[in-house]
Amino acid sequence: MELDFIPNVNEYDEHVVRLYNFSKADAQRFRDLIEESIIRNRRAIDLSKIDFIKPRNCNLIMGLFKTDEGIFTQDEKTFYCALTLESYYEMIRLIEPFCDNKENGYQYLYEVDNPIDLLFAPSGVWE
Repeated sequence: MELDFIPNVNEYDEHVVRLYNFSKADAQRFRDLIEESIIRNRRAIDLSKIDFIKPRNCNLIMGLFKTDEGIFTQDEKTFYCALTLESYYEMIRLIEPFCDNKENGYQYLYEVDNPIDLLFAPSGVWE
């Protein structure tokens, strides 16, 4: 599984933090990581420290927040995903089809009005 940042993906000056190039097993490990660390233990996840994730041009730190803020950054290198517990439960639901090999397309992992989306795409492409 690889992680990168793609700026200006459309005419609306929107950006994407993308998790891509992964297998069914990687999707399962990512889902389990969110369930164990964030949902059960209420601990943030620094994706640069996860052995099956290869950061390309950025890092993503995922953690709990009182409100859904989505992804934000100050330097376009380190990104923070700040979501509520309920949104992480929804993220698990959105990841599940990739764990069962029923999905080979892509999925945005949260619905927050924010200029940076979190894209989950095994092949890396979307649209």
